[in-house]
Amino acid sequence: MILDKNTQDKPEINYPTKWGFKVIGKDKIKVEQAIKDIMGDKSHSCNFSNTSKNGKFSSFSAECTVDSKEERDAIYKAFGEHDDIDYVI
Repeated sequence: MILDKNTQDKPEINYPTKWGFKVIGKDKIKVEQAIKDIMGDKSHSCNFSNTSKNGKFSSFSAECTVDSKEERDAIYKAFGEHDDIDYVI
């Protein structure tokens, strides 16, 4: 990724690249399974990150290599639309 401090443009991302997603939901087991289901056969990592202070939410860090912006966006969209996932960053 290349950032040009002299412009307001978005950073240039060179693909393929590793991309991380923070995935958050209420049921730790269901969130982890949702990540596995969405990633399918794609090589990825999925690590438990945290439980919210009140214990209502659990978060995971999921990472994979994406080949294009379209693939990255499709994975993000799949996380966002999944019933067991409340937030994706």
